[in-house]
Amino acid sequence: MIPFLSLKDVTALYEAEINEAVARVVKSGWYLQGPENEEFEKNYSQFIGAKHTIGCANGLDALIWIFRAYIEMGVMKPGDEVIVPANTYIATILAITENGLVPVLVEPNIDTLQIDDSLIEEAITPRTRAITIVHLYGRLAWTEKIAYLCKKYNLKLIEDNAQAHGCQTPDGRITGSLGDAAGHSFYPGKNLGALGDGGAVTTNDSELARVVRTLANYGSSKKYVFEYTGRNSRLDEIQAAVLNVKLHHLVDANNARKAIAGRYIKGIKNPLITMPVTLPEEQNVFHLFPVLCERRDELQDYLLENGVQTIIHYPIPPHKQACYKEWNDVSLPITEAIHARELSLPIGPAISIEDADRVVEFINNFK
Repeated sequence: MIPFLSLKDVTALYEAEINEAVARVVKSGWYLQGPENEEFEKNYSQFIGAKHTIGCANGLDALIWIFRAYIEMGVMKPGDEVIVPANTYIATILAITENGLVPVLVEPNIDTLQIDDSLIEEAITPRTRAITIVHLYGRLAWTEKIAYLCKKYNLKLIEDNAQAHGCQTPDGRITGSLGDAAGHSFYPGKNLGALGDGGAVTTNDSELARVVRTLANYGSSKKYVFEYTGRNSRLDEIQAAVLNVKLHHLVDANNARKAIAGRYIKGIKNPLITMPVTLPEEQNVFHLFPVLCERRDELQDYLLENGVQTIIHYPIPPHKQACYKEWNDVSLPITEAIHARELSLPIGPAISIEDADRVVEFINNFK
């Protein structure tokens, strides 16, 4: 079996360093809000190119805290609108509605699977306060046009960087530093993954950073004094220590993903398969390698029969989910086509070139 992503194999790449880091934390007796968090936040800020990193419990919380902080700061209020790609993972949208804000769904470009920047301006209204871009699948979603629209209409630009750690713009800036704030997920399967849940907010806005950090600590910046009605959402010391180890190897791990993606891009020649991806040397860190196929379910069954594990990202689009019943009758044909056809191939730093070539061979033999 060629696994979609073996977390055990990924962890084994850095096992000695991870064991040393975890043992250090265990022996220290300091398990929350300690030196490991301080070190990781410093290192991640330096890597991203942002002034502030605030660790929190997970990627969803990171996004929730950004919007909540803007509300506390008076920048936004419940009922304001946030433009968001319609084909994102539901967490992006949950963070918006959790704060009483209104998501405005914009279709993606079928050739890139990213938000279609040609459709954004017509979605802007007097109630729009932000554009949220999602670097979906590990590919750069930022464009100069999106940055221009934010400046033109005085909108906040918020990045969902859950899937694109280390992705760059053409001029070398790294995702997570491109807008006013960014939410990051360190779920174990991410390019930069912990051994459990974890997340962070990055920003250059010192006041936003202060409010986010306070909200994530029960609403308190001073013990037993509560400025906001916050929650407990903290990155623990063990996860911070593990992330420090893996951050050191992130560029190499991303390069390994790009090598696998390169074999797929060059090798897959089946006319039944569409690959809406950029080449490895461009702005993509290949968190996932999505292909589109009208006979997606048949392709998945065929690959599994031949020992290749795949995953669908994602079978049901957000606007068709039961939790958003008010959108169920909305028609978003490009989003719906992507969700009906998308299949993610095995990719990761622990997959061999030989296994990638086998995947290519199986796909080219699919009829």
